Amino acid sequence: MMKALIVLSLCIAGSLAFPELPKNTSNIWALLVAGSNGYYNYRHQADVCHAYHVLSSHGVPDDHIVVMMYDDIANSDDNPDKGTIINKPGGPDVYKGVPKDYTKGDVTPDNFLKIMQGQKVGTGSGKVINSGPDDYVFINLVDHGAVGIFGFPTAYLYRKALTEALDAMHTNKRYKQLVFYMEACEAGSMFEDVPEDTNIYVTTATNAKESSQACYYDNHLATYLGDVYSIKWMENVDQVGTAESLEKQFEIVKRETTTSPVQQYGDLSWDNELISTFFGGQSASPQQPGKGCPDPDSVPTFDVPIAILSKRISAAKDYNEKKKLEMKLNKELETRITVRSLFEKIAVATVGNELGATERALGTPMAATQHDCRETVYKYFFKKCPHVEYTLKHVHVLSNLCEMGAYTDQIMNAINIAC
Repeated sequence: MMKALIVLSLCIAGSLAFPELPKNTSNIWALLVAGSNGYYNYRHQADVCHAYHVLSSHGVPDDHIVVMMYDDIANSDDNPDKGTIINKPGGPDVYKGVPKDYTKGDVTPDNFLKIMQGQKVGTGSGKVINSGPDDYVFINLVDHGAVGIFGFPTAYLYRKALTEALDAMHTNKRYKQLVFYMEACEAGSMFEDVPEDTNIYVTTATNAKESSQACYYDNHLATYLGDVYSIKWMENVDQVGTAESLEKQFEIVKRETTTSPVQQYGDLSWDNELISTFFGGQSASPQQPGKGCPDPDSVPTFDVPIAILSKRISAAKDYNEKKKLEMKLNKELETRITVRSLFEKIAVATVGNELGATERALGTPMAATQHDCRETVYKYFFKKCPHVEYTLKHVHVLSNLCEMGAYTDQIMNAINIAC
């Protein structure tokens, strides 16, 4: 009798811990975007490919998943394992089976915003998020970012454009509930003003001021395989399935992402919703997480090129190869000095030698309120000045100048002087 009661208790406990999940996935739509290119950004496409498999393995059909990625990693000359991408050391090939809906020049902010709203763009696979008022939408963006912007290969997605698109989706009843996960530096700056009454729930890799971080350096592939926040939310699903609530997953990811302050935004009133609502409820075989994410090799996003080159130099056996890599590293370091110097010139030209003003402008990102000023001077800067990926590390200086009360024309004139 006692044995029977124990078995019954365990069954009841199990049913409480793992509630019956909905099997219908026809009302789930997902848009997965890796905004970068270049082999040193391997991890961004690896994250997005992994995200595709998370959804697909739990029953979300391919015609409801749209993938945007440059698609230059799997078959890169730098990839020793041609045709494959992994997201953890020794992990499975996450590139296999991923639909390449929009690649190369089709990966743009304009296309992303249209596809998200169900509008055809006349290129790629033609798939869009054709959702309606009873549907659940998941959006995952992975790349570099800065205060108020998110990177794409040749352009930037601005906070205002994203906000307006999400507002339009709400007004046009394009979803019942929408979940948005963003992996990027200062990602929180894109969502600080998301209304709490639009049924949009957001988590980001970090707040509006700090960097996200890369992890899982692989000596054989000579690159980082993933980003900490993305790895944590996906490996959480790989381990326990989709029977967790959004809030439970957030708590776990926030606790385990020790390298950046993971954030929540938007409507938190329904964060007890199961993630199966957005990721699918069909059962999938559990997978063990990788080891060492984060670890001492985890680095801030903008330090990844330096870290990769340093590790390759240490591992190089051939003298000529080592010298070649050292030259690349020196060039990268010189570029960074040039970028920092450029923003110092802009700051000085804007605020002059006022005591402490230049230091404030060059300091950490200030709370962003002057959105129109920031977007105007950002766009002017990117039009007038030569820039590289590392520029995003310091472009918040322009935002700071706006917050300090500088007029748009003042900052633009300073840009003209510096560039």
